This record gives sequence, structure tokens and C-alpha cells, in this order.
Amino acid sequence: MKLIKLEPGLKYDGSQIKPMWAFQKFGVKGSSIVSWIGPMNIRPDELIDYEDVGLEIKSDEMVHFIIEHFDVQPADMRLCYHRQRILVMIVLDLLQKMGIKTHRKGDDLYCDDGKLTVSIATCSASSMKIHFAMNLTTTGTPKDVETAGLLECSRELDMNGISKLPDKISETYIDEIQDIEEDIAKTRVF
Repeated sequence: MKLIKLEPGLKYDGSQIKPMWAFQKFGVKGSSIVSWIGPMNIRPDELIDYEDVGLEIKSDEMVHFIIEHFDVQPADMRLCYHRQRILVMIVLDLLQKMGIKTHRKGDDLYCDDGKLTVSIATCSASSMKIHFAMNLTTTGTPKDVETAGLLECSRELDMNGISKLPDKISETYIDEIQDIEEDIAKTRVF
């Protein structure tokens, strides 16, 4: 699985969840995890979660991850959602190790009552895709949703620490997926 870290600034508008985005934009073939820091404002025509239709999903600055897996054909929505939850639990664990008190509800993380993250999992004919993002601050988030930002949840965390976080999350996710593959390869079946 390839790891790509983009320069800050790319706006997530929902189009990045489409299949083969990393290949079409950056020439990355195969399974990948792409991370960057940037704003988010999902266009209504790019929403894929029926529960989100009519809602504003936006933030001025977030840490984004786009994961794409090609290892199961045809793509499996259930497996994709399982992998999304693995990612969320990895982030929860890493944040707690950093002293950032968060808790999980489904595929979202919260700091106190503020929603810290957004996430979606989906499939195409050829791949499974996950978008996961964490607010850095509450600036630019919808007025009708109580939100939280990483920089507001921790007095010790600064932009230097934030810039290292995507790599740690990505590397831990890749290690977890690889460990599962190795366990499968060493297990006797009947």
C-alpha cells in the first residue's frame, strides 16, 4: 500500500472519493493512502451519504485521508466499512496517547460534545474508498452542528505536531492492514 502526503491547501469537495482519484491525479497505481491538510466544502452533487443530503459539510482546515483498496474483487462494502472503523480506532488510540481525550460514536470521533471528524466509506466496481478528516479548528464548520478542532482539544498540540500526525496515522493503518494479510498467510485452514 502506497503512502502519499500532499502539500497543504487542496480543498476536499467530495470528488476525491471517486474511484482511481490518486491514479488520475498523481499517477499512483494500486492501493494507497493519501493525506493532506486543507479546507472542505462538499458540493451537493458529490454527497454519497443519503443521510447528509441537504446538510452543509464544511470546515476551513482539516487533516484529510483518502484510502483506496483494490485487493478484493469485486469490491466489498462491508469490508470497506470494517476498514473505516479500523482507521477510526487507530486515530482514537493515537490521539489518546497524545493526551487528547476523545471518544467514538460509530465512525465519528468527538472531543467532549464536539464532533471532531467526518468520514464515509464507499465502493466502486473496482475499489473500496474511505474519506476520513479531522477538524483542526471549528472555523468554517456548520453553525447547526457542535464541532471540535484538534488545536482546541489540546493545549500542547501545535501545527508542528499536526504536520506529523498524518504520517503516523497512515503508517499505523498500513501496518495494521499488512499485519492482517500476514496473519491470513500463516493460518492453516480446513
